[in-house]
Amino acid sequence: MFQVDIIEQCKQNNRKAQLQLYNQYCDGMYSVAKRFLKDADDAEDVVQEAFIKAFSKLNQYKAEVTFGAWLKRIVVNKSIDFLKSKKQQLVELDEVHLKVVDTSEDDKWSVEDAITLSDVKKAINNLPEKYQYVVMLYLIDGYDHQEISEILNISEVASRTQLSRGKIKLQELLTLKKNGTRY
Repeated sequence: MFQVDIIEQCKQNNRKAQLQLYNQYCDGMYSVAKRFLKDADDAEDVVQEAFIKAFSKLNQYKAEVTFGAWLKRIVVNKSIDFLKSKKQQLVELDEVHLKVVDTSEDDKWSVEDAITLSDVKKAINNLPEKYQYVVMLYLIDGYDHQEISEILNISEVASRTQLSRGKIKLQELLTLKKNGTRY
């Protein structure tokens, strides 16, 4: 069954098609939520809520992007809403102190060859929250600064600045110290 057919059937409340769509995307969306929430139960709750919202708002899906990308944005927004509801508010920088960051620097993400993906994920988790979310959305989820600014409700300048500062902090965390250890 083609993706378009499944979505059309879901719009008509076909439970079998909804289950098929859910099974196709649930693991990937869980991974996205888990990157934000850390707690497995919270991530599962957010994914369930995201699917409920997606199925209830399916008539708004216009296929301008893939269904997976549309759903992923719902999961990211639900994750951030969950964090806000738990009083883990995102710390916004005072825009008066922001500087415009050269965009060509945004794409320079080099680390030592000995550093693993696991090391990078651990380092991202150790970033301050105000940098962590922008770095995750940019580096891992592939959002641009305009999308990040909409998701986090910050300006594009704040997104660029937080990414730049987060990248510097991330590189500091990943820099190998004496004799190839990070200790």
